[in-house]
Amino acid sequence: MQSSERERTKLTPPNNVVFQGSANFVGRQHELSLLQELLQQPGAVAISAVSGMGGVGKTELATQYARQHQADYPGGICWLNARESNLAAEIVQFAQLYMNLEVPQQDLRGRLLSLNEQVHWCWQHWQPTEGLALVVLDDIIDLGSCREFLPTAHRFRVLMTTRLRNLDSNIEEISLDVLSPEEALQLLTKLVGERRVQKEEETAKLLCEWLGYLPLGLELVGRYLAKKPPHWTLAKMLQRLKQQRLQDEAINRHQKQLQQTLSTAQLGVLAAFELSWLELAATTQRVGELLSLFAPDIFAWEWVESATSRLNWDASEVETAVGQLYERHLIQWVEDKSGDFDDSYKIHPLIREFLKLKRAASEQVDELKQDLRTNNITTVIASEGKQSQPALFRSACVSPMKRAFAETFIAIAKTIPYSPTRRDIESVKDAIPHLAEVAQNLTDAVSDENLPWVFTGLGRFYEGQGLYALAQPWLEQCVSVVQSRLGEEHPDVAASYNNLALLYYFQGRYTNAEPLYIKALELRQRLLGEEHPDVANSYNNLAELYRSQGRYTEAEPLYINALELRLRLLGEEHPDIALSYNNLALLYYSQGRYTDAEPLLIKALELRLRLLGQEHPDVAASYNNLAALYDSQGRYIEAEPLYIKALELLQRLLGDEHPYVAASYNNLAFLYDSQRRYTEAEPLYIKALELRRRLLGDEHPDVALSFNNLAALYKSQGRYTQAEPLLIKALELYQRLLGEEHPDVATSYNNLAALYDSQGRYTEAEPLYIKALELRQRLLGDEHPSVATSYNNLATLYKSLGRYTEAEPLYIKALEIAERSLGVNHPNTITFRKNLQLLRDNRQSYNSEHFDKLSASQ
Repeated sequence: MQSSERERTKLTPPNNVVFQGSANFVGRQHELSLLQELLQQPGAVAISAVSGMGGVGKTELATQYARQHQADYPGGICWLNARESNLAAEIVQFAQLYMNLEVPQQDLRGRLLSLNEQVHWCWQHWQPTEGLALVVLDDIIDLGSCREFLPTAHRFRVLMTTRLRNLDSNIEEISLDVLSPEEALQLLTKLVGERRVQKEEETAKLLCEWLGYLPLGLELVGRYLAKKPPHWTLAKMLQRLKQQRLQDEAINRHQKQLQQTLSTAQLGVLAAFELSWLELAATTQRVGELLSLFAPDIFAWEWVESATSRLNWDASEVETAVGQLYERHLIQWVEDKSGDFDDSYKIHPLIREFLKLKRAASEQVDELKQDLRTNNITTVIASEGKQSQPALFRSACVSPMKRAFAETFIAIAKTIPYSPTRRDIESVKDAIPHLAEVAQNLTDAVSDENLPWVFTGLGRFYEGQGLYALAQPWLEQCVSVVQSRLGEEHPDVAASYNNLALLYYFQGRYTNAEPLYIKALELRQRLLGEEHPDVANSYNNLAELYRSQGRYTEAEPLYINALELRLRLLGEEHPDIALSYNNLALLYYSQGRYTDAEPLLIKALELRLRLLGQEHPDVAASYNNLAALYDSQGRYIEAEPLYIKALELLQRLLGDEHPYVAASYNNLAFLYDSQRRYTEAEPLYIKALELRRRLLGDEHPDVALSFNNLAALYKSQGRYTQAEPLLIKALELYQRLLGEEHPDVATSYNNLAALYDSQGRYTEAEPLYIKALELRQRLLGDEHPSVATSYNNLATLYKSLGRYTEAEPLYIKALEIAERSLGVNHPNTITFRKNLQLLRDNRQSYNSEHFDKLSASQ
């Protein structure tokens, strides 16, 4: 987050109250005053509840209070939908969106935080840090499910609305009744005009009475009347209302079901909705039913148009529908953050419930027709002697509306790239709750070929932001749902294994990833044959896993297989070819085979620039990897601009809160560290460490790497007491996550030994140096630069102990390997050469002094 954004967050209290409040609000002054008195009490958390029947105006009262008393809450106002949403998730989302807080997924020990713990973290880190804050929980239906998420600090004031009477004996409750007859008439007068009411005053009173003095019913009917010409009398209105309620079988049929969630007094509201419903064109009614499929979140009208076009509905009629729905307050226009209006809407929960009932009634009719079609299909299949096909029956039985809705969001899911940029995320973020609605409730409406995309889209959205914990349940669900629908022997099952394994790989859970990668590879080979791009993809991914585990001899043939297969199938000019060049080069880099790695990295970069353009995350990766190679070769002047390019590009494309950005901070810091530019390196190392812990949790190899690198910096500066605990943490974490047989474990042994060596703790250092050397020889081979480093470090220890005869052959070995693998002018090679020469000079001096002493004694 930029500093200007932080300052803006401090200056502007968070506030997500969307509703502006009715301009025709009447009465309720006593309730507003009482609310202010209860909520402004000093001391403990003040909790007040506004209770009453549905449609009585609880939400309106809460809105009016929040708007009128906004200045009394400099700590902000948080509005939560307690009925329709996941309350804990909504609190966390508020903290992220309105306070720019990064809510941790794990504690410092790496334990996953429960949603409850994340919520309490949000309350504890509320911004601004001072001043009263108002939390509105709108439409609570079960206090027990909300209680654990309530704030406990005294600065919070909690306002609840609920249809439940006597919510809790410890909560101050204001029972909100319907409007008085006088207030109801005043409201109706405001809506339809004074002349009209004066002309039919008694009828107006009867109309208010029939509506039960319910504010929502009065508001809807009043607005309906206001649109009608003057000859449309109140008497006619009242007659229509009465007739409609009695004659509409759909509402009667669902009355008991409705009463399970709404008070019976809501009959007036439903009648008012029904009245508006009958004024809608037939297409508009169907559009209304379609809207009930959307999640209770903001939606773009273009998504409605997309779904209706799939249903072949008349576009001009659909365009008319939005005006009719908006005019009758069946949908609400939503402001964006700048205060402007776009094509985003939201449906009031009660209206959504009403539209659900309408859709259910229509679906009952459709089901009768579908039963006939299904019977016909069964007859045809039986007559042809064929076995029934589940997909055929599913296609016949699924509502076309549900299918069109699902396909609309699947199409959006397919636009989410493998590595989404910040712009990609922004373009689809509002669609994600609706795609999740498909995943949770409408998979039966999804065709077999599109089924994986529902979950893949959700997985990419979260995974692409480094939000691996949020991606995980969707990708795990993908495996189970696709497997259940398609059976084990299907390419999409292999793809779901592959995608879940990739997520585990990103999380550093290598032991979980490997069996899934192998399953995916074997399944693809069996179903698709060897000559298929998906098989190449599996070779590549398994090789990446092995490289990360230091299993280089297993990784190389897989990388080569992937590259050769891709060249054969895709040709030279393809992004996957660039990926294969890049990954094979990284293997060679890990093995110290720098002359093999460089041309491949350059090829990958040039190909990506040509195919993907400059503004792409893969191009940033190529800059970074080439820079790392130059860094390792001591070509610092060439490396630095590439590291900076990579960092700036990733920040521009992915934003600051991303694991790839953390890696870029780490790499640039490492370069500065190598050049002894410690004051530039330290803040970057710390940034990388903090970002990784926040995004990946403490149990991740990249966090261990950050501990290790920051400790190495402290050691170089002589800050040994700060370095040691970090090095021990890094070693223990690597051993826990990667096992003992891994190059990174060897590096940790080496670095901890170097620290002890610097402190003169030679007896502790020697066995660690030896462990590191033996592990590197075993894993990397004798010709690796890291083996040369181990020889040099062990030799330096022996030199410090005066064990020159043991030190010299080790220095010689280190120098010979470095000259062969790094070149004669690499900084490490130069260092090893100097160390050998110093040893020989010291040894010569020691021998001369020793001879003189012996002669004297004789």
